[in-house]
Amino acid sequence: MSAQKTHTVVKGDNPYNISKKYGITVEELLKMNPKVKDGKLSIGDTLSVKAGSNTGVKTNSGSKTTQLGKIVLQPKQTIYGITKQYKISEEELRRLNPDLDSNMKIGNEVVLPLENVKKYGGASVISSAKPVESSSNTSSSTKSKIDSDIDKSSHSVSDNSQDEYATYTVEQGDTVFSIVNKFGITIDELVALNPDLAKGLKAGMVLKIRKLDPGYIKKNGDALSVVLMLPFGYSTNETQYRSMALDFLTGAKLAIERNAASGQKLDIKIVDSGNENSFKSSLSQINTNNTDLIIGPFFKSNVIDLLDFTKTQKIPVVAPFANSSELYGYSNLIILETTDQTYADKIAEEVKNAYSNQKIYILADAKKENANYLKSILEKNLKNANIIIVNSASEIQLDQNMMTGQSAPVIAVLANDNDAVGEAFSNKMIALSKEVQGIKAFSMYSTPSFEKKIDDLSQASLVYLMDRKIDTDGRFEKEVLAAYKTKYCKTPGKYAIIGFDVVNDMLTRENKRGEIFKQINKVQTQLATKFEFVRTKSNGAYINKGFRVIRLVP
Repeated sequence: MSAQKTHTVVKGDNPYNISKKYGITVEELLKMNPKVKDGKLSIGDTLSVKAGSNTGVKTNSGSKTTQLGKIVLQPKQTIYGITKQYKISEEELRRLNPDLDSNMKIGNEVVLPLENVKKYGGASVISSAKPVESSSNTSSSTKSKIDSDIDKSSHSVSDNSQDEYATYTVEQGDTVFSIVNKFGITIDELVALNPDLAKGLKAGMVLKIRKLDPGYIKKNGDALSVVLMLPFGYSTNETQYRSMALDFLTGAKLAIERNAASGQKLDIKIVDSGNENSFKSSLSQINTNNTDLIIGPFFKSNVIDLLDFTKTQKIPVVAPFANSSELYGYSNLIILETTDQTYADKIAEEVKNAYSNQKIYILADAKKENANYLKSILEKNLKNANIIIVNSASEIQLDQNMMTGQSAPVIAVLANDNDAVGEAFSNKMIALSKEVQGIKAFSMYSTPSFEKKIDDLSQASLVYLMDRKIDTDGRFEKEVLAAYKTKYCKTPGKYAIIGFDVVNDMLTRENKRGEIFKQINKVQTQLATKFEFVRTKSNGAYINKGFRVIRLVP
């Protein structure tokens, strides 16, 4: 049989039994017969069955094997562009990819010499292999193959650690050839694990793909493929957001290293999202079929573009800063920026609980949006409340008891996040609390003066909300701060803190695609931020409503 050069297809033939008959692999058979599409044969077809020098394995003549790699086709890539980038002739490219013309679609894989991929492709390599030596005496179980990762784009792939197999649920239109091609295995291996295939392939069948290496099995599954999209602006030479992005990245790196050290398998890719005008071009760097989680971009318009780009795959997208009602309809979006309205609702609740007919002052910012919102809520919840919006802390005055003529305490609410205004508010509350007992102070925000003047402000029973502020007495916080200082020789800045909190929170929830939404209801506090996610509406985005309430007691 090994000397025979052709085979005429008869009833009952398939690529697997033909390759077994002639002592070659299915891959070799299909490479020798590029006209065979997806392994589909017709009775009467004449197939080449004698391996030549270009089958990709070592023959008795001692010809060298070629280590192969793959790249994933990106937007705008062409055959000509691939030959130029990877320094390969078009003839060689077509020899390695017999169906190249029909396969040139975004997301599809192209086989190239591994050496060329590593040398000219950077992070583009997605798999590699060392072809196994073969001779005319070897059985079909000795073969050359590419060990490619399981295609994460299919929702039907599962990682079943209970019986230590990765499995795949057959979908309508699948063929045995398409499945082995998808997962980089051989038909020999697939049939050995799934004897029922002898009865035919049917939609809904659950196939074992490969037995997992016991040393590789863990609860959180395969390596998590994460993309960080940060506005470095190198592609446009715009530096406006670069320092912010670099600071964010330092915190993100620390979170990544901590999770990797604890055993989580991570594949991290950092993408320069440029600026708002050049953002769409940066999307070409993302392989949506092989990405489990995207953190970023920073700006609302970019987030919308990204969500539209990933809408088919429904990849979880995490927006660190963008928060707008325009985003609330996307079910795969996680919004981390807590809204001012959330803070205002909580402070209004606190004021309501403390209220007993005092005059209420609200210290506003220039826009007065928060102050007006607070006033409208309080007026609905409190009967005949006297609520005054002021522009300066100096306008907050003690009330007068109409019966006795004596000074009466008031309630004051800070609805301005400016540190200087917060300082003036603190001083005013301390001064008023020394004149009369019963002053009640509230703030939607934390300001540096609150921490400096805890004892004095406790006399005003200050209640404030703390978000993205570090509890420096906490064990976890001390550990992270020490690690950051050791790594970068400085204390983390604002965006480094956010970078750590966002990435650490997401990585501790996410193990594989879709897993994050199973863990989304967990309330977690990171270095400085509390994350408590609530869905904006049925099948809508998740928004963070987490904060910590600080109460100073006299």
